[in-house]
Amino acid sequence: MNYVTIAIVVGVLFLLGVRIVRPTHRGLVERFGRYNHFAEPGFNWVIPFVDQMYRINVTERMVDAEPQEIITNDNLNARVDAQVYFRIKPDELNVKNSQYNVNKIEYQIVNLARTTLRNIIGTMTLKSANSERGKINKELHNTLREETEHWGIDIVRTELKEIDPPKDVQETMNKIVKAENEKVAAVDFATAIETKADGEKRAEIKRAEGQRQARILEAQGIQQAKVLEAEGEAQAIALVNIAAEKYFVGNAQVLRKLEAMENALKNNTKVVVPANADLMNVVSEMAGIIPLKTKSE
Repeated sequence: MNYVTIAIVVGVLFLLGVRIVRPTHRGLVERFGRYNHFAEPGFNWVIPFVDQMYRINVTERMVDAEPQEIITNDNLNARVDAQVYFRIKPDELNVKNSQYNVNKIEYQIVNLARTTLRNIIGTMTLKSANSERGKINKELHNTLREETEHWGIDIVRTELKEIDPPKDVQETMNKIVKAENEKVAAVDFATAIETKADGEKRAEIKRAEGQRQARILEAQGIQQAKVLEAEGEAQAIALVNIAAEKYFVGNAQVLRKLEAMENALKNNTKVVVPANADLMNVVSEMAGIIPLKTKSE
């Protein structure tokens, strides 16, 4: 065998042993059926026909727990479905555990999730199960993490897809929800009517207050007018008193005649007063008129 043949054989064996591991995978290399070493992403070489490499996906994956009928604590059948998201931890120990400590890891996760859901929801009423989905997700997640601790995987999260009651129960629940919505709508309508009535009442109160203020101002105006009138009358009386003291002291008869003439003039009665009478002289003097003197004077 010449060197060329040896080189060709060596080259073929080398190429047969080349293994490329992607970043999304890790490799487990077995030699004659026993674990030999761990293969990181990138270029790897194994002995052809002696070593065997198994590539393990370490990215996040999802499995469906599949719908199942669960009897709740109030003896109702609920159709429950959930999803579990997990990934294999990328270090050597956990990759080995995921392959050597558990068989068919996805199948095991599905069955564990289904069993856990039956245990959790079986202790709850249908109403509480629908209203406490977050609690169910949390309990399912914690249980799966504890049970799969030695499987080399990480349970990322769990999600309830549905919790559906029987058809007749669902129809009853829909009617209840509809009735509640109608009740809320009625309350909102009544509140709106009450608010409108309150607004109208406040507007009426404001109008009444405005009218009251107007009447008060009107009364104050009338009062002021009467006060002014009374003051005017008082001033007139004062002037009369002054005139009486000045012109009619000891002349009560003349004053009486002047009052009679005043009453007569109110009725447009013609009164003839002699020019040289005392009464005419008084009237003239009060009016600022100097009586004319006769020729004899």
